[in-house]
Amino acid sequence: MLSLRRAVFSVSPKGLTRNGSPSTLLSKTHSNSLRCRGGPILIPNARFATVKDTPWQLSSLSEPSPSLFQNVPEENEVLLSLSPSTYSENLDAWLRSDVRNMGAILGKSIQQHEGQGIFEKVEKLRHCAKQWRAASAGRDKDTEADANAAFDSMTTFVSSFTDDELYVVSRAFSHFLAIANAAEMHHRSRRVRADLIRGSSRDDETGDQKIRALRDAHDSCGRIFSDLLEKGVDKAAIHKTICSQKVEIVLTAHPTEVNRRTLLEKKKRVLKLLEQADLYRAMGASTPYQRKLVDDAMEREITNIWQTDEVSRFKPNPQTEAQLATLAIETVLWEAVPSFLRKLDATLKSDLGEEYGLPLDAAPIKFASWMGGDRDGNPNVTPQVTREVCLTNRLKATSLFISDLQKMYHRSSINICSAELRSKIDDTDAARRQPYRVYLAGVIDKLVRTEEWLTDSLTTVSAFESSERSNFTPQTKKNVYVSNKEFMDDIMLIHRSLEDTNNGVLADGLVTDVLRNISTFGLALCPLDVRQESDRHTEAMDCITRFLGLGSYSQWDESTRIIWLSQQLTSNRPLMRAGEWRLHPNFFPPTAVETLETFEMIAEQLEGSLGAYVISQATDASDVLAVLALQRDAGVKKPLRVVPLFETLDDLNGAAKTIDKLFSVQTYRGSINGKQEIMIGYSDSAKDAGRLAASWAQFKTQEQLVSVAQKHGIDLTFFHGKGGTVGR
Repeated sequence: MLSLRRAVFSVSPKGLTRNGSPSTLLSKTHSNSLRCRGGPILIPNARFATVKDTPWQLSSLSEPSPSLFQNVPEENEVLLSLSPSTYSENLDAWLRSDVRNMGAILGKSIQQHEGQGIFEKVEKLRHCAKQWRAASAGRDKDTEADANAAFDSMTTFVSSFTDDELYVVSRAFSHFLAIANAAEMHHRSRRVRADLIRGSSRDDETGDQKIRALRDAHDSCGRIFSDLLEKGVDKAAIHKTICSQKVEIVLTAHPTEVNRRTLLEKKKRVLKLLEQADLYRAMGASTPYQRKLVDDAMEREITNIWQTDEVSRFKPNPQTEAQLATLAIETVLWEAVPSFLRKLDATLKSDLGEEYGLPLDAAPIKFASWMGGDRDGNPNVTPQVTREVCLTNRLKATSLFISDLQKMYHRSSINICSAELRSKIDDTDAARRQPYRVYLAGVIDKLVRTEEWLTDSLTTVSAFESSERSNFTPQTKKNVYVSNKEFMDDIMLIHRSLEDTNNGVLADGLVTDVLRNISTFGLALCPLDVRQESDRHTEAMDCITRFLGLGSYSQWDESTRIIWLSQQLTSNRPLMRAGEWRLHPNFFPPTAVETLETFEMIAEQLEGSLGAYVISQATDASDVLAVLALQRDAGVKKPLRVVPLFETLDDLNGAAKTIDKLFSVQTYRGSINGKQEIMIGYSDSAKDAGRLAASWAQFKTQEQLVSVAQKHGIDLTFFHGKGGTVGR
């Protein structure tokens, strides 16, 4: 069985970026979930006016008296457009208006703070660029001469700029593209909403209004279920598949995608203002004062953005980079995931029936992170750093859950509860009047103690230098939350009580959202993947075998390595006493010590804090066996799944042979419970062989790996890591 579970996503200038199709949730064919990194989504050419049409109207920086409410059709006018072309044209008028008016606000700010001269240079360069595009940008031979002349005029004009002028003009166009990108992002949501309104229908049998929570498109869950039913797929089979499906999104940082938190927050407020403008248009009765408040707020945000330094002047450390992952979860995903799952639940009930809703413990979407765990080629990511990031992630998750439960506490004022819940609280006057609040007070108190314990643990861990060694993770205190199951059970009791007392409508509110986030994020927030190159493991194993007098592991052939590692995996005897490598620097250089300390750190972590162990530059079956053996030797109670990464062209071509040999090792096959994850690297293979040759090699490799997995009866999961400039 082929399972598509993991994709590497990046925290980019826009926040979280992604690429993938919800319809792949029920697909057994190959499908690539890609690492998509930053950069603006450019608005298609058709949405810009040419110079011959209205040269200073669309996408302008000089629109007089800009307002989000001028020259746009009312919502009903758009939705009632009968022809698809008129509907699309009216809807896109909103986008053109947003880009034009926000650009004008930016132009006003440039005039006020940089001077009229700079503003005129920006406008002239923009006008020359539009002339070049109007001449087909050199793609049409009939207008090639005009295009070349326009381009030459641009280069001549720009060559006259001073360094300071180049900087300011570049910033102007950069910010304009960022503003246009924000408008485009919002417009996508706007189109989805408009399509849902226009596509609403009634059930043919009952006449009831169908609840369409997701867009009826070929690449959406809004259509896939009905398509499968039409093909004769059983409802129960569809439901079972969607409930067991897992797509894991892995967040990673990249130096080309650095953006300050303050700018991300400002751009988020810009999107909120665009939503507010849409709401007033939908009302059709907003006052001039209400519209002015929105316009003034938009001007404040864009003016603030223009005068804010885009670049952080301090080099981020791995802990700071890891905060980008928690920021993306806190500001976007914490609300977006339960919202999407609510829509998925409604779609399942609408298409399959009320009895086929999404279970509360189902997590079709999961998240992980490489920030703080990816040490391949990065000496700054040490075991100490990974310890700190794991604790920081848990601390953030606990804080988010405390906030949600405090909201739940204030909303839970009813006095009727189930006997099961009442048995969990004392028989007091307060408990009889407000049983849910009394029960929640205990849960919140336990979360607060958990937060205090994690804070103390983080302080303790941060106090140690990397060269020191002690018990970095203090012993777990009593009466704190460590297990997701324990926390889930406590909140599920509230949900059951509400359902049992005919308060299902209350259970389906914030309580359900909290349960969805426990299933998706849990108390670890997002597990860290550990990544290290295979040569580091070979070095560590070589040091161990030489210290034990067994010879040089690095000089052994592949067969000898596999036989010896298989013996170690079946033995209960450790290779060395814990920490003994620190006492023998002649045998264990600093790099080997750090590698062994990484496995020691893995053994200390609370369950769920770490995800996979990814081996870059994996070429042989022994590369995988060595990591598993090192985990066992370090005392890891539940070893991390070991994921070989095949990235160069030679690695891809040899991947099937390597995995076939790995699956032929009985000891290994018996330790993986019939499941294996393999990572396909896109960036290095493209650099190595070119994009076309690499794409073909990636496709053929996946086909071959599927055949090998089927031969050995192994469920295969592909981890797609798409990088490279074009991919980003």
